[in-house]
Amino acid sequence: MLSFTNLALRRGPNLLFEDVSFVIHRDKKVGLIGANGAGKTSLFKMITGELDVEDGYLDYPQDLRISYLAQEVVGTDQRAVEYVLEGDKQLIKIQQQIKSAEANEQFDKLGELHEIFNSLDGHSALSKAEQLMVGLGFTQDDLGKTVKDFSGGWRVRLNLARTLMQPSDLLLLDEPTNHLDLDAIVWLSDWIRSFKGALLLISHDREFLDECVNTIAHISKQSIELYTGNYSQFEEVKALRLAEVAASYKKQQRQIEHMQDFVRRFKAKATKAKQAQSRVKALERMEVIAPAHVDSPFHFSIPQSDKISDPLLTLDRANLGYSEKVLSSVNISLHPGDRIGLLGPNGAGKSTLIKSLVGAISLLDGDRFEGSNLKVGYFSQHQVDDLDLTKTAYRMYSSDGHAKDRTTGSNLLGWV
Repeated sequence: MLSFTNLALRRGPNLLFEDVSFVIHRDKKVGLIGANGAGKTSLFKMITGELDVEDGYLDYPQDLRISYLAQEVVGTDQRAVEYVLEGDKQLIKIQQQIKSAEANEQFDKLGELHEIFNSLDGHSALSKAEQLMVGLGFTQDDLGKTVKDFSGGWRVRLNLARTLMQPSDLLLLDEPTNHLDLDAIVWLSDWIRSFKGALLLISHDREFLDECVNTIAHISKQSIELYTGNYSQFEEVKALRLAEVAASYKKQQRQIEHMQDFVRRFKAKATKAKQAQSRVKALERMEVIAPAHVDSPFHFSIPQSDKISDPLLTLDRANLGYSEKVLSSVNISLHPGDRIGLLGPNGAGKSTLIKSLVGAISLLDGDRFEGSNLKVGYFSQHQVDDLDLTKTAYRMYSSDGHAKDRTTGSNLLGWV
């Protein structure tokens, strides 16, 4: 269905990949992985025609229906459910033609258009759009809201629903789990498994990849290689290949060292000169094996403060919320070494609890007790929205105590 032949792609001075050849068939669900900047999103843009093919060929049928998840959604006054419905472009076009035919009393044409509308299952389209929205976490009350009523993260969900609404043979999803909660991710995994077309998926969520794909396309060293199986199976195969390369490299290095040592010892000795020269030629002909390469040598650790209190933080009979109470009579005590995951539907109060714990919002009632050595690290749900876009990355990092926190560390982390 989708064929790449000797393909090359360059962005500015950077060569992302070259001489790439592979085929994606109709039943394939492919996870596209690689380091940031390797060319994953650029490959999507090449498929959709936003980027031109520089070298090689990209072939697919002219009637191939491609649905692509864009990341940006502009706030408008359009109702959310109508925005999702417009994902089915063919259905919307037929509906507009029906309205025009009715206005112009073109009854013969109207009959034909209604037949097409029925063949597209147009009568159930609204129900389908609503089911997609509810599956992705929207409430019944949200269906009638306008697009601009939602935050950036919820607009991404709207765009995902709109993308899934579009009938397609090839579905391109670029980080679809961004801004999704656990329930929505599980729902999306189920939807993808039932999807009959081909899928190209970019994701950094290994469990989501394991659930959704049966093939991995790995971008590395300016090349793309296909592996059968999900992400965990890819890692196993890759680890075995790295081990084989490492063993072959060590074996060859021992062989090279032995041959070079022979040449050094006997090249000047008449009785061994011929053998030494033979080894010199063998070394020149030898295809040297490169050492095993690990894509990401990056390691990090979360710094911890020198002194730790126990308990770190306690809420006692606390009522939490903003102008109205969201959670009541909360009793919780956090101790060093605790690892706590918060689960619950949207609006249940997960973010409210985190913000109350870290002190981002005040309690409505009750008590909050901090350990004397408490230091908090907090990453909010809308961290990007909190950034000062007038500052450079360095200034943002070094201001507001960030540089200090990096040195002293924290003993309580709150992630939403």
